[in-house]
Amino acid sequence: MKPVLPGFENINRYWDKAQEINAAKILPGEFYVTTYDEVIVTVLGSCVSACVRDRVFSIGGMNHFMLPASQPERQHDANSAWGSMATRYGNYAMEALINSILKHGGRRENLEIKIFGGGKILEKMTNIGSKNIQFVHEFIRMEGLKLIAEDVGDIYPRKVQYYPMSGKVRMKKLRSLHNNTIIERETRYLDTLESKPIEGEIDLF
Repeated sequence: MKPVLPGFENINRYWDKAQEINAAKILPGEFYVTTYDEVIVTVLGSCVSACVRDRVFSIGGMNHFMLPASQPERQHDANSAWGSMATRYGNYAMEALINSILKHGGRRENLEIKIFGGGKILEKMTNIGSKNIQFVHEFIRMEGLKLIAEDVGDIYPRKVQYYPMSGKVRMKKLRSLHNNTIIERETRYLDTLESKPIEGEIDLF
């Protein structure tokens, strides 16, 4: 196994025999950055993942996040719940990933981004996926970053494999689910977000 960068020791890493490559699997609320030829894997429902890399130095990573929903939104899906308290979770996910890439040698002007997810799969949160998409589009625009590819929305979960060294992405829409693992995982994550304090803000370099 390639050595892991400091701070990512808790991420589930394994040897992918089929592809003969080191793999890192991230769950909701996690992100991972590497300077090696690895693949980062996740499965998305309503959550969004941003795949970010320095196209010159081939340093990159992926996050997996969901905006929390307020109590009024859970009751009647109110757009008025969209605001700074919710987006701070997304800001933290994006800024933590980007800052880690910059910390390990990436340069802001070289960054390119691909985004995936935001499917409409949670019945009780009919628009959380679209809000995640709205947030990440706005973040990229406000920060002046370069979005080069996306596959978002629709009603299907997605399995995403990202190769930061090359920038390649392999994505599969999961059109039939044999169990509710993704829905249960994201529902637990959403409940956790609504019961814990918001992370402190961090600024982009």
